Amino acid sequence: SPPPALSINELQQITDDISKLTIAHEIVLNSDFKLQAASFSPKSLENIVKETLHKAFWDGLEEQLSASPPDYTRAIQLLQEIKEALLSLLLPRHNQLRSQIEEALDMELIRQEAEHGALDIRALTVSVLGTMARLCAPVRDEEVRGLQSLTDPARLLREIFRVLDLMKMDMVNFTIQSLRIHLQDHSIQYEREKFQELLDKLPNCLDHTREWLCKAAAEVSMSSSQPSPHPAVNGSPAPGSLGAVSRSTTVPSLRSVLDRGYMNLLCWEPGQKEYPETLFMDQARLQEVQMQVNQLTIIAAVLLVTSGTCGSTLCGSPGFVARLKRVTKVLLEGLSCTRYEEALEDIGEQVLREVSRTLSQLGYPAFPTDKGASLKGQIKNIADKGNAVRRVIEQRIHSFLSLFISPEGQNSPKDFPKGLDPIQEELLEVGRRFGRVIHHNR
Repeated sequence: SPPPALSINELQQITDDISKLTIAHEIVLNSDFKLQAASFSPKSLENIVKETLHKAFWDGLEEQLSASPPDYTRAIQLLQEIKEALLSLLLPRHNQLRSQIEEALDMELIRQEAEHGALDIRALTVSVLGTMARLCAPVRDEEVRGLQSLTDPARLLREIFRVLDLMKMDMVNFTIQSLRIHLQDHSIQYEREKFQELLDKLPNCLDHTREWLCKAAAEVSMSSSQPSPHPAVNGSPAPGSLGAVSRSTTVPSLRSVLDRGYMNLLCWEPGQKEYPETLFMDQARLQEVQMQVNQLTIIAAVLLVTSGTCGSTLCGSPGFVARLKRVTKVLLEGLSCTRYEEALEDIGEQVLREVSRTLSQLGYPAFPTDKGASLKGQIKNIADKGNAVRRVIEQRIHSFLSLFISPEGQNSPKDFPKGLDPIQEELLEVGRRFGRVIHHNR
């Protein structure tokens, strides 16, 4: 909580700083980042108020234009706003187009024509639509063309504003794409400076980060004073020995603490403790990685158990492993780890069905009932976090992912752990995503 000495203006400034920091961070780390227009649920109070006010405004415009003689007060105001919107979409080199807009929407002339009852809104909008067609992104071409068929002036003005809002958002996102490369070169320095400014204003705002690092330091110190309980995989350090210092050293290194802390994020228990403040902007990204790691662990464990029970002949049948992987993935899709037990019962049924079908196609005898029950039981037991197969797979995956967060660089496929070949493609993608976030934060 912020210190009580902060004023409302200071709190607003902090909020603005965090917003700018978050947007810059998102632009750099999320290649698909785009700003979206604000939207409300159709039945929400905000949407009802918005729709009511908009309807009142446009109904009022229609009444003014339908009067005899017409009242152009509101229409002139809208034409002025349309002119400003078009000018805002121009680039510095668009000098000729700027002159054309100024000439076509000469507000002084428009007011004089309105006073003498000679204002032709339709003729003005033809010029506006021509300019919009030249300025809009290709994705808006069809919408701009659709405006040309509208004859009612009030509706036409309303639709012009709607499409102009979309064009302005397109321009903002084009600018973001253009700035991304520049931001990537300077984002670390920018975020450090902004974060330091926030820290100066809120010096006590890192309690959860301190707790996260202290826990990691304690684990590294403990692992350095006793043999690691987890075997290394293909020469890679196990999660319990990441960056561990020598046994004669009493103070863990900063790198070893950070490595352990970052790897601990893959085992975070939501709801039981607060996320480190320094990682708030990436919490959703990291929790998505954690969910994918959990799912890949279950998939690999299911395939390993099935292979051990059914043998290499069946598992070597063309497409068999791919079908089991696909079924398991579908049944786990979108589930939290608390619902894995229920899902694994269904997975066991599907695996046994696929085993029986494949045996029949290959001309082998039916799968024995007792072995089928054993296979389903072993698959169901994978839901237990202490399950031996699950733990081995999890240790191998974590050891593999630890290579992606190493400051020296990222892992290559030749270092792939034994037994994880069926999930190699997905695990490599998760590793790259995890490594990118961690390298930026480190």
